[in-house]
Amino acid sequence: MESRADIRKTYKLFIGGAFPRSESGRSYKVDDSKGAFLANAALASRKDARDAVLAARSAQPKWWDATAYNRGQILYRVAEMIEGRRGQFEDDVVSAEGVSRRKAASAVDAAIDRWVWYAGWADKIAQVLGSSNPVAGPYFNFSMPEPTGVVAAVAPQDSSLLGLVSVVAPIIVGGNTVIVVASQNRPLPAVTLAEVLATSDVPGGVVNILTGDYAEISPWLASHADVNALDLTGVGDAGLAKQLAVDAAVNVKRVLPPPRKAPDWFDDPGLDRIRAFVETTTVWHPIGV
Repeated sequence: MESRADIRKTYKLFIGGAFPRSESGRSYKVDDSKGAFLANAALASRKDARDAVLAARSAQPKWWDATAYNRGQILYRVAEMIEGRRGQFEDDVVSAEGVSRRKAASAVDAAIDRWVWYAGWADKIAQVLGSSNPVAGPYFNFSMPEPTGVVAAVAPQDSSLLGLVSVVAPIIVGGNTVIVVASQNRPLPAVTLAEVLATSDVPGGVVNILTGDYAEISPWLASHADVNALDLTGVGDAGLAKQLAVDAAVNVKRVLPPPRKAPDWFDDPGLDRIRAFVETTTVWHPIGV
């Protein structure tokens, strides 16, 4: 019996709920942990980054207008869909990270649980991060968390799925939209996640996934006037991280700097990543009106 020829895949970007090719037509080779060819991935360009920002900006108002309960339902549905494709995610993690099947399964389990965890926080963020403030006078005074807006993020380079989910989920649960640059050498779990998101209830443009060289793409996102915040978690070059923070000052972006030591993504995530991308709005309202 003749052996089958492998189907050589060339994956695309995920922008605005669709899968466009890079406008530059470029791609790059993705190898597994042993150096064997896996697939080709799109090499995103400046124009692709700009298109992703436009998609994220267009989607953000409607995403924030959805009820917190509805956002929680949508995130939970993503977890259900990953559960249904766990075999493919395990294969991707094994190939990308060179770990055992058992460790890959643990990473997929943790990624699913992370989506569920953040889904549960969707309708509790206002109660925990907001407050009713005592004031002198016949007024109510409320402080409420609201989304920063459009967030650009560089995903962790080593944790190709769990790290990616741990960056994306806390950004969108608070009503933000995101452009995330996937792990450069391990992009396939992100591509598979894009396929899940495309067929989920997540509106197009809420999550946009770019593949390629983050050192090439991130400066355009850092200086883009329609990006409101940066998550530099996956930036391993201290000099580049500093320059991106300087570029972000153009429109006074919020910047979450790279961690000082490599995170253990299996740890309890806490609320810091949600808190990093919400603003506090204070409202006064006369009593009895």
